Amino acid sequence: MKSYALTLAAVSLLAAMTACSSSDQQAEKKEEATPLEPRTGREAFQSMFVAARAWQHDAQPLQLKSIRLPSVKAEPGKSGAWQAIFVSPAAGRARTFTWCAIEAEGNLHKGVFAGPDESWSGGGTPFNPVAIKRDTDEVLKTAEAKSEDYVKKHPNSPVMFLLEQNRRFPDLSWRILWGDSIATSDYSVFVDATTGQLLAIEKG
Repeated sequence: MKSYALTLAAVSLLAAMTACSSSDQQAEKKEEATPLEPRTGREAFQSMFVAARAWQHDAQPLQLKSIRLPSVKAEPGKSGAWQAIFVSPAAGRARTFTWCAIEAEGNLHKGVFAGPDESWSGGGTPFNPVAIKRDTDEVLKTAEAKSEDYVKKHPNSPVMFLLEQNRRFPDLSWRILWGDSIATSDYSVFVDATTGQLLAIEKG
């Protein structure tokens, strides 16, 4: 009788553990399926910067850009995915990080994901993260205010963002682009990432 009671208790415990495990797995799957909210450029950058500094203590950003993600509705100044390139001058290495609201094609994974570690010979100009004082939602308003005619003619054109140390300007700048990709865009507005001032408008 005592042996039977012990067996029954063990079976009950195993069943409870299995139920908990199943519940946990369902919760994890639900969490994975629930997309994160789209983020502004600086919000996504901060998450990737933490991961980059864990990779190399002297990691410096080289470029930040938004990634079009049709399956995630982008809010003004925000994107469902972002990509940042970081370099380590001391180690001569480079690494691409992404932040994404969901699991998506193109090796995009929910949250922050680190790409392969690659060699870097000094190409491009790293910038100081402190210079990012104006976020994408703010610079978009500046760009739209200076582009009323274009925006009216292209109301459904997607907007993309690119942050880098452009040789044309002395300070770090945001490039706000209208179009399906950076390569095919026919209209861009450059805004100073620190002051928020308009720098230039590029057509064609």
